[in-house]
Amino acid sequence: MIPYFPQPGYHLFGPFTVHAFGAIVAVAVIVGWRSVVARTRAKGLDPELVQDLMSYVILSGFVVAHLYSVLAYFPREAMEHPLLLLKFWEDISSFGGFAGGLLGLWLFFRFKARNVDAASRLRYLDVIAYVFPFAWAIGRIACTVAHDHPGTLTTFPLGISLASPEAQSYIASFYLEAGRWAELPPPAELAKMAFHDLGWYEFLYVACLMVPAFLLLDRKPRPPAFFLVAFPLLYVPARFFLDFLRIRDARYFGLTPGQFAGIAVFLAAVLFMIRISRSNGRE
Repeated sequence: MIPYFPQPGYHLFGPFTVHAFGAIVAVAVIVGWRSVVARTRAKGLDPELVQDLMSYVILSGFVVAHLYSVLAYFPREAMEHPLLLLKFWEDISSFGGFAGGLLGLWLFFRFKARNVDAASRLRYLDVIAYVFPFAWAIGRIACTVAHDHPGTLTTFPLGISLASPEAQSYIASFYLEAGRWAELPPPAELAKMAFHDLGWYEFLYVACLMVPAFLLLDRKPRPPAFFLVAFPLLYVPARFFLDFLRIRDARYFGLTPGQFAGIAVFLAAVLFMIRISRSNGRE
């Protein structure tokens, strides 16, 4: 099993500490940004426009990712401590980020770049969609080192070992918050087990499957919006099943908010693919 280690951090001064999560997420944003600009140039599009677009997407994405995470996953905590809604550096949701990114896209093309035609908009979106798995994989490294998506107990070889008291204390805190303390075995037995680390699993899936798939698919020209559809079709099914392993997430009719959002995103991608195919067929 994978050894457990606490999240690294570097104390600057006073209350300010740079944690590995924030530093790696920053790297993911920078790599994604620069890659999008480079691909935009390669596709003969306007790099200045795409940089403005990215600023809208990233800002809106982070804000909505936080609000969605707090309100959908931890509604009780939000009601008890409303100031959690203002802590945008904590608790972010993938699907909330996707929704926020789409909101940023709509705001940009509605108010900042209204003169860009529909076909060109799809080309810009497809550039972002192609780069996304590469940046996303880096972002999931941040989740891996922070262990911020712990799952249920397991003996799976790729799980995070609970041999150390630190690891046991960490996973026990999540079971306690979820009201599932009674499910934990005695410490001696727990030390032989592990916990599913969903950020780690998602990193493996994106880095080992989605990134190679995108590189392979990019070897020949693709129609506009190809990667915009390919990303949710490849990502959502894996994420949907991983969510069943979550410990403390709120559930509605047996599913997490992420699973409901995943269903909506997957169906929207399928419908959009059908619409684009029909449009290309008429042409």
